[in-house]
Amino acid sequence: MFKTLRTMIVCTAIVGAGLAQAAPGTLANYGSAASGGFADREIMIKPGTKWVNVNNGETVAFNVNGKTFTWHFDTLRAEDQFELQKIAPEGVDVGAVTVYVASNPLYRG
Repeated sequence: MFKTLRTMIVCTAIVGAGLAQAAPGTLANYGSAASGGFADREIMIKPGTKWVNVNNGETVAFNVNGKTFTWHFDTLRAEDQFELQKIAPEGVDVGAVTVYVASNPLYRG
């Protein structure tokens, strides 16, 4: 009985760990949505905006034509880049803006 119970616990832990990891290209690879009141800074996305620079570990409020969303950047690599549209909420058209994520200033040599 104990062997069966132990096997069930181990299998549950393995499956749970697998589910907790995000698939490549998911929002979790870029960080997470955050409350607007806790932004380190705000970036205005205008029609001519092609890119934005942020730091890993930074929380940024994006203002797009009066619509605001806030994102905490926590990428898997020290430096990364991706399209802002991947993290923008549904209904917010950010256009073709690339996000360049620099390494966290706290950990730079």
